[in-house]
Amino acid sequence: MDYESFFRREIEGLHTEGRYRVFADLERHSGSFPKATRYTQDGTHEVAVWCSNDYLGMGQSPIVTDAMHEAIDRCGAGAGGTRNISGTNHYHVLLEQELADLHGKEAALLFTSGYVSNWAALGTIAAHLPGCVVLSDALNHASMIEGIRHSRAEKRIWKHNDVADLERQLAEIEPGRPKLVAFESVYSMDGDIAPIREICDVAEKYGAMTYLDEVHAVGLYGPRGGGIAEREGLMDRLTVIEGTLGKAFGVMGGYIAASAALCDFVRSFASGFIFTTALPPALAAGARASIRHLKSAEGEQLRARHRERVATLRRKLDAAGIPHMVNPSHIVPVMVKDPVKCKMLSDVLLDTYGIYIQPINYPTVPKGLERLRITPSPLHGDGDIDRLVRSLEALWSQCALARAVA
Repeated sequence: MDYESFFRREIEGLHTEGRYRVFADLERHSGSFPKATRYTQDGTHEVAVWCSNDYLGMGQSPIVTDAMHEAIDRCGAGAGGTRNISGTNHYHVLLEQELADLHGKEAALLFTSGYVSNWAALGTIAAHLPGCVVLSDALNHASMIEGIRHSRAEKRIWKHNDVADLERQLAEIEPGRPKLVAFESVYSMDGDIAPIREICDVAEKYGAMTYLDEVHAVGLYGPRGGGIAEREGLMDRLTVIEGTLGKAFGVMGGYIAASAALCDFVRSFASGFIFTTALPPALAAGARASIRHLKSAEGEQLRARHRERVATLRRKLDAAGIPHMVNPSHIVPVMVKDPVKCKMLSDVLLDTYGIYIQPINYPTVPKGLERLRITPSPLHGDGDIDRLVRSLEALWSQCALARAVA
């Protein structure tokens, strides 16, 4: 077989379908979010980033960077090993205590990323519970799907956010059999929010554990940034809350928060935890500082500013007739519904207007639902928003795209 020809043909197919992914070579400006320098073959250009998952700009906050500098000065760069073999630094211990407190749980456990925390925790729990059935929301993240697949447990997929379908499927499982309901709070592509209370009601009725992915909610929702479950007063009803340190907290890593016994079980059996080098102490220190800040009154002020910026952008998009998906979260999907035009819009915004928004095409979203996924931050000013809306308005006319009807 001509392996290289196979690889080239597959990549050419992505180009033809308009869904080949190009990485923007960026250098973020510390303390000046959302500004960044873009590196190209023609030189450097200044851009405004509109699609970052650093939702609150905490990745450039002196509160976080000062804590990281201090940790590097105290401990050096890397952790020096796995958590089991010399790699547990005191900063890891402090961060796990902070996370447990954030979610009102007995314990928390750190992982190297949110992807790994989902893969390792779901895979380990479902694999070891005898006869476990995992009930997974139809739009769960790839990391959750991979974890469930890795467990080799029986899997049932229930219709997205459809509590009646979840109950129907739970009722079909023999009583006493271990069951785990896995779902997200904020779904990152459509920005919709799960009916957590109703899901907990049904899960409790049938004796099922609940596993909630809050990666797009931690830091952003709730009086202390504990996520949607904190906002709704439901954290105590969830068996496992999973989150990330790489989005609103602005650093890197993932975690679960749960009972002491469950966290100890995952710590003791999850290969994705046992056999990997621990997070650098500086990352743990930065994440802890970020979490502590976002728990405070200043953190709530930042969240209020964030909500106002999202509402302002939505209002101005409506006034310009730019179609965007209505949802109750901070994620603003501008709907293009064509892969080639979506990629072209992204390219022109970046090359001509200095606005960076990554196109979202299949397989991240279904074909025909291609979009520009916009994530406003508290640090986007009125001028940033006006320039974005004017640019989209000009391109919408240029590409003869349908306008939203007021």
